[in-house]
Amino acid sequence: MDSQWIRRFHRSPSSGPRLICLPHAGGSASFYLPFSRALAPALDVLAVQYPGRLDRRGEPCIEHVPTLAREIYAALGDVADRPLALFGHSMGASVAFEVARIIEHQRGVRPVRLFVSGRTAPSVFHEDLVHLRDDEGLLNEVRMLSGTDPSILGDEDIIAMALSALRSDYRAAETYRYAPGPPLSCPITVFASDADPKATLDEARAWREHTTGSFDFRVFPGGHFFLTQHQPQLLEIISEQLSSASPAPGPVSAERR
Repeated sequence: MDSQWIRRFHRSPSSGPRLICLPHAGGSASFYLPFSRALAPALDVLAVQYPGRLDRRGEPCIEHVPTLAREIYAALGDVADRPLALFGHSMGASVAFEVARIIEHQRGVRPVRLFVSGRTAPSVFHEDLVHLRDDEGLLNEVRMLSGTDPSILGDEDIIAMALSALRSDYRAAETYRYAPGPPLSCPITVFASDADPKATLDEARAWREHTTGSFDFRVFPGGHFFLTQHQPQLLEIISEQLSSASPAPGPVSAERR
């Protein structure tokens, strides 16, 4: 695996399920440190570090979700050595979905589960233009969603470093368009909130259209970043659903590849 892209915060055994975590717009791999702390070593928790931020701030951001997904897939290397699941929040959910499509439809390996959070289904179109706002307008959106520590938003140096990646991520998220194709066959678990300004419950429930496998829909109180408020409950669900994962991910039949 490419350590530039893929971060492991805690050791894990050489077998057992692997969970790949994809950050939200403006987010970094460290957002998933609590996931790793809680789930390791039973799960091998890996977090993706997108280019253009923190230790990768000298690299150009990727402003196209499918391109980002292809780069992540390449960085993962061999995905067939153990059961593999993906988790993504907000923009990360779209990226996780596209990575899962590559793994299943091109690599021929069925992920054991796709977890998505705080995001409309790929087939649901929103005309959002936050990435075209000025700097203050972009920051106002972030404040409204409450995904960043308010003290950080008051630090001009940190803001200057983060704005470029944040705008690029919003451009990627808002210009993403689902390319119709065969649905996944892996199970999908959707985490949604009852007051998310970015995804209504019906828009989140539409993820059901994107798999022929089982579908689990969980609703929590809160706003767009409800997962930070209800992290223990989310992690318990993830742990339970992956604890029964088979020893190796099953291959996808030839007619679905």
